[in-house]
Amino acid sequence: MSEFTPTPERQKQILSLLARQGRLSVTEIVNQFEISEATARRDLEALALQGKAQRVHGGVMAVEQAPPELPILQREGEQADEKSSIGCAAAELVADGETVFLGSGTTVLETAKYLRERKNLTVITNSLAVLNALAGIKDITVVSLGGQLRESELSFIGHITQQALAELRVDKVVMGTRGISLEHGLTNDYLPETLTDRAILKIGRTVIIAADHTKINRVATALLAPLNSIHIFVTDSNAEKKFLNSLKKINIEVVIA
Repeated sequence: MSEFTPTPERQKQILSLLARQGRLSVTEIVNQFEISEATARRDLEALALQGKAQRVHGGVMAVEQAPPELPILQREGEQADEKSSIGCAAAELVADGETVFLGSGTTVLETAKYLRERKNLTVITNSLAVLNALAGIKDITVVSLGGQLRESELSFIGHITQQALAELRVDKVVMGTRGISLEHGLTNDYLPETLTDRAILKIGRTVIIAADHTKINRVATALLAPLNSIHIFVTDSNAEKKFLNSLKKINIEVVIA
């Protein structure tokens, strides 16, 4: 195959080969497609920018794509023990008397359940599930944000929600994520909710991401935020140690549940 083959077609073939092998070197691509090293590197950079591959020294690795997200009620049983432990650990980071924002998702819902014994706590949320978990609890003031209801996630999103968020500042934000990787940061599946989640990230003095090990090194469709937008990452004991050490090197606190 000549170097003059249209680049998108060659990139498609590189991805096909990468899917079978998991990793490719620049030299392998040069030999396989009969192109120059500079052209091979340009193709790999393009694939990395698209989130379809992960650039590594001397070549490229396959990126594990996050599977389509099921509705929240169907996800409650996934990694249930890990999510409960993570929720408990995240809740321990919230002190009596603080104001905390809890996002949507099953892991954050577990965090809400462990906050029921806090004193003089204010919880702001856009999640119906969190509202139900904390409604009527003594010593907890619950503030709900309105907006468009995303039925699958039982969360309020959109312009009205984001306008309300612009008026808020909280001690801590606790959120989940569909995928987290060193190269692509935090990613989610649904762009309209991602825009709301970006607004949530801006209101917390401390941002806590609570996610089990299956979310690590996964990349979903929509970019949520770079890694430097978070302060603490709470996960379970099955999380990849190399990934966690990399987070620590960029001054992100890691909590193992």
